[in-house]
Amino acid sequence: MKIPVGSSRQVGVVGTGLVGASFAYALIIRQLATRLVLVDVNKEKTIGEVMDFDHGLPFTGPMKILAGDYKDLEGSQVVVIAAGSGQKQGETRLDLLARNAAIFREIVPQVVRHNPDGIILIATNPVDILTHISLDVSALPPSRVIGSGTILDTSRFRFLLGQYYGVDAQSVHAYIVGEHGDSEIPVWSLANIGGVRLQEFAPLQHKAYKQDEMDSLFKQVRDAAYEIIKRKGATYYAIGLGLVAIVESILGDYRRVLSVSTLMEGQHGVSDMCLSLPCVVGARGIEEVLALNFNNDEETGFRASAEKLKFTLASLQHP
Repeated sequence: MKIPVGSSRQVGVVGTGLVGASFAYALIIRQLATRLVLVDVNKEKTIGEVMDFDHGLPFTGPMKILAGDYKDLEGSQVVVIAAGSGQKQGETRLDLLARNAAIFREIVPQVVRHNPDGIILIATNPVDILTHISLDVSALPPSRVIGSGTILDTSRFRFLLGQYYGVDAQSVHAYIVGEHGDSEIPVWSLANIGGVRLQEFAPLQHKAYKQDEMDSLFKQVRDAAYEIIKRKGATYYAIGLGLVAIVESILGDYRRVLSVSTLMEGQHGVSDMCLSLPCVVGARGIEEVLALNFNNDEETGFRASAEKLKFTLASLQHP
């Protein structure tokens, strides 16, 4: 995306740990903004990140990068919040909830106070519940509080399906919906390659469609974060790129369909909980939530995923 001459695009990042820094690095390479504001409680580390980024600008292009405070977020079209505790080996995303919820109840009001007209994009896990909490404490409309949701799960799903069927992942059309976590749902009934359902595409690759192999593939998707954390301690590059895809769609008003987390308002019988469905994302944030033609198992799974998140949120509020 080329920035028009004379235009100004500012993006803020709160939390410059591995995810926040990976997102910022990808944003700089893509040259999607003219000004990037980094905010973190560890100001010295943030200054170091800015110095490192600045030294790479001759290889990319001009951009103003600032180690700032909340007041410097004013005028940002999007503020990405990637602050919080990281997921530890053997820990589920929901185990992170109590400590990250407290952090977000401090961060979000400050972001809104200084940048009331921008869009907030939540990256911290457990992302669905933190998106719901952020929506509550911000008092912003649901369209302007977005969770990264299952954008990474969907990307993993498409990549592994592409590997299995021998095609480029960009030719695979398939979604993971529901919670970004253990109760997420693969939408097998609508998965296709170039418009051809998997059951019909498999024979073209001299394969027999086997649901048990597909279920094994989905298990790799669902457990990918645990496997990566076991080997390198954290996941950050792929979600950094996923966040850039969301921000690019907002800044360019591209209206891309992305599987992000947002408030459900009756879709598939679910209300008053944030979780993922494919959404049209543009300059105003989430512009439309797409209800899919689920089969019965997928419908049941989606509702069960929502109930799990609601139960966890209620446990946090009323321990």
